[in-house]
This record gives sequence, C-alpha cells and structure tokens, in this order.
Amino acid sequence: MKVKNVTFLGYSQAVPGDSLYQSAFDVAAAVSRAGYVVVNGGGPGVMRASTEGAQYAGGKAVGITFYPKNATFFEGHDTGNNVDKMIETKSYLERTLKLLDYGDIYVIFNGGTGTVSEFGMAWGLARLYFGHHKPLILFGGFWYPILEEFGKHMKLRPEELKVYRILTEVDEVVPTIHLFEKELGEAHLRDPYNPFKKHAPPQKR
Repeated sequence: MKVKNVTFLGYSQAVPGDSLYQSAFDVAAAVSRAGYVVVNGGGPGVMRASTEGAQYAGGKAVGITFYPKNATFFEGHDTGNNVDKMIETKSYLERTLKLLDYGDIYVIFNGGTGTVSEFGMAWGLARLYFGHHKPLILFGGFWYPILEEFGKHMKLRPEELKVYRILTEVDEVVPTIHLFEKELGEAHLRDPYNPFKKHAPPQKR
C-alpha cells in the first residue's frame, strides 16, 4: 500500500488560537513535508487549519464539499479555506463517501456529530476490508477513554482494534503512516485483491 492522500476530519468550529486548530495545522504541515496531499471537507475549523498547514509547508490541499439548500447547520464550506482543488458533490452523503474514497488514510481529530459519523463509517469500512483497509489515525488522548468504553460495552471484533492508532504527538504521525504502509504492503503481497480499485465487469460467456 502506498499512501498519497491523507483525509483530515474534525470539528468545524475550531478557530485560530485553539489547541485543536493548531494541532490540525501542525499535523497537516508534517504530512505535507513528507510528500502527502491533504484532503478535507472544504469548510472551516479543522478543515481550514489543515489546508493552511499544508500550504504553509509547501504542500497541496484538496477540498470536497457540496452546496445544500435546506441544511440549516451545515458548515462544510468556507470561502476562507483556499484549497488548491475543490471537488463539488451533490449531497452530504456523497461528500462523506468522497472524503473517505479520496483519502488513503484518515486523521481524525475531536469533533461533533459530523466527525462521529465520519469516524464510524471509516471504522466500519476498515473492518469490512481488513487487510486491504484504509487505516485511521485518531489524534488526541481523549480517544483512549472513548475506545475503552466501546471495548467494554460494544461487541467489537479483534480486527476492529487493529485498524487504528491513537496518537498524541505531531511527530508520531508520519512514522505511523509509514508503518501502516509497510503493514498493508505486506498484506497486499500475500493477497493482491484491492477492493478500492475499479474492476472490469465479468465477461459474459
């Protein structure tokens, strides 16, 4: 597995000066210096911070958004989030799926219900395609008690605990991406099936 795009997910109301905003900025700068492309939802908060961090480090940022008519509290578009490329989708669901599809790995920060839904879908897909999955980096120590509670009360399978790493330091992120690349590269050599690759339909006989 070779990572190219890193999708950033997190709180849309983080503002400059917040530790959360600064963490997203710093992580984005670090992954950009390592040659990865930053991907986010095109909105404010963690999304905008990741764009600014990427561009500060000389990297690129891709935004994925949509323009709703009746979504009263949608915060997924910010004219101040000056991504290098913007991809427009037709709905919130399509946007979420595109964020997950476009990224090869996810860095997930603290956030609200939108972040929770993105985390849940990313985690579920990782379990479904385990061995060929897209890994999760859960950034922040607050993730430890959350995952501990899931482990106590939810019926988790062993492989579901292997698809993520909880990190608390910026300088841990790039080495962890490299580790995931190595682990999944070895799995790919054992079984080259790639569920994210578009396959030709079977030929009729």
